[in-house]
Amino acid sequence: MVTERAAEAPGTGAPPARVRMIGVAIPIPDPYGALLQGKRASYGDPLAGAIPTHITLLPPTEVDGVELDAIEAHLLDIARKERPFHIRLRGSGTFRPVSPVVFVALGEGIDDCERLQALIASGPLARPLDFPFHPHVTIAHHLPDKVMDQAFMELATYSARFEVWGFSLYEHGEDGVWRPQRDYVFGVGGAGPRTEDDCPTES
Repeated sequence: MVTERAAEAPGTGAPPARVRMIGVAIPIPDPYGALLQGKRASYGDPLAGAIPTHITLLPPTEVDGVELDAIEAHLLDIARKERPFHIRLRGSGTFRPVSPVVFVALGEGIDDCERLQALIASGPLARPLDFPFHPHVTIAHHLPDKVMDQAFMELATYSARFEVWGFSLYEHGEDGVWRPQRDYVFGVGGAGPRTEDDCPTES
């Protein structure tokens, strides 16, 4: 189930629209995604089990359910014109003191992520951002400073490299869990890989 609420226009008599909470992100493939999600859980982050490991391209955004067809067509068009690229995760970073976040940083693929984010955040998904876009993988959020420091230090030497095949559309469920709804594969736009056989090896 997805987060939704009535959005009937006063006096129109129209049926209420379903307001969805969506996001768009690059999934981090296993074994890296599972490892980093496990690390996040080990720090006691309550969101660890609710958010798959990812690089955000569109932050949580409320949309009218009737807009989903246009949004999916928008994402499909972007994916068809893009090509795979590589991301290297390297070391840790933090947004403190501006925002209580510790993350795994990108050492390769930043320009590609920035281009992709700009394309996605246009048309039906155009919206102001609370912070400038900075691609990253969150590993600890709103935790005690001692725990945030631990996460920062433990992941300071972390490194992984993988090929990005595309991105996914996620919806926020009433149970608080973010779930992928559709994959958008570069050059194709259809269903994306989700099996261990498709996961590249670390280098």
